[in-house]
Amino acid sequence: MKPWRRAASAVLSVSALALALSTGPAAAKEAPFTFAVIGDVPYGDAQIANFPNVVNQINADPDVKFVDHLGDIKNGSTVCSDTYFQQIKSDFDQFKDPLVYTVGDNEWTDCHRPNNGGYNPLERLAAIRQVFFPQPGRTLGQHSVHVVSQADQGYPENVRYTRSDVAFAALHIVGSNNSLAPWTGNTVPTKEQAAEVAGRVNAVLQEIHKTFDAAKDDHNKAVVLLTQADMFDPTVANPAFADYSAFQSIVEAIAKESATFGGPVYLFNGDSHVRNSDKPLDAGSKWLSFYGVSTAAPNLTRVTIDGSTDVNTWLKVTINPGDKDVLSWTRVPFTS
Repeated sequence: MKPWRRAASAVLSVSALALALSTGPAAAKEAPFTFAVIGDVPYGDAQIANFPNVVNQINADPDVKFVDHLGDIKNGSTVCSDTYFQQIKSDFDQFKDPLVYTVGDNEWTDCHRPNNGGYNPLERLAAIRQVFFPQPGRTLGQHSVHVVSQADQGYPENVRYTRSDVAFAALHIVGSNNSLAPWTGNTVPTKEQAAEVAGRVNAVLQEIHKTFDAAKDDHNKAVVLLTQADMFDPTVANPAFADYSAFQSIVEAIAKESATFGGPVYLFNGDSHVRNSDKPLDAGSKWLSFYGVSTAAPNLTRVTIDGSTDVNTWLKVTINPGDKDVLSWTRVPFTS
């Protein structure tokens, strides 16, 4: 080979290598990634009728690559029927992107109420799992993808996944004191009720620890936790610990893991229906003493999404791995 051809070949080889490095797995890991967060929707007949339009609007956004629904697929005073579950599942099936659904209290915990049909909540929970988690370890939506599931422990709704160098965990934590609020006709939780809560809390704690362990091992830039329950409800002026007691061990675990993580941690929740962004476990926060937690976590940011009958936006969240805060978000008005 002539010298000039050998030199040209070397330049091409170096260029090809540089291109491969800039477009390979490492580059993809650092690329921006946008996902949508919704929850506490649809509530009532008007929102139920409009929900397919919400799905279509999110589908039409070319930036969105993933969708998270934070639970409460109905309001707290309507019937928890199989027919309704199937209707919402059909709507979920229309999402073009992968959908992770985090279970809410309105679709099972509160179904003991007479206006909800007077169901046994545990029977409704079994129905929710059957309808919405037909393939454990796979997301919903038309482009189903793999997620790490706790299905082998009986909790297919608890899942973990990583996107753009951020570790995610969807955790089954619900309102009504995480399902410890007494059912209709009772003044204290039943034995089966208390046993369900204890088992689910234990599974959630395992998932929290595994999420942070993996994030540390993989040197992820941030951690995102997705829940239905608002464990730091700003709408309650004088919260009683008895109404939040089932969250105590979970809050303690989140605080300790966040404090040792070293990067930003984000907790997205619904439940209280008030748009909010704060730092509930920062030094000086009333929630530290409320839960008896000694470890402050100033790197934890909590974001409450829009929801309930007044919902008129969805949350568009973008991961920018190169930014200090990693996540940024904007509320997008519904177009219909």
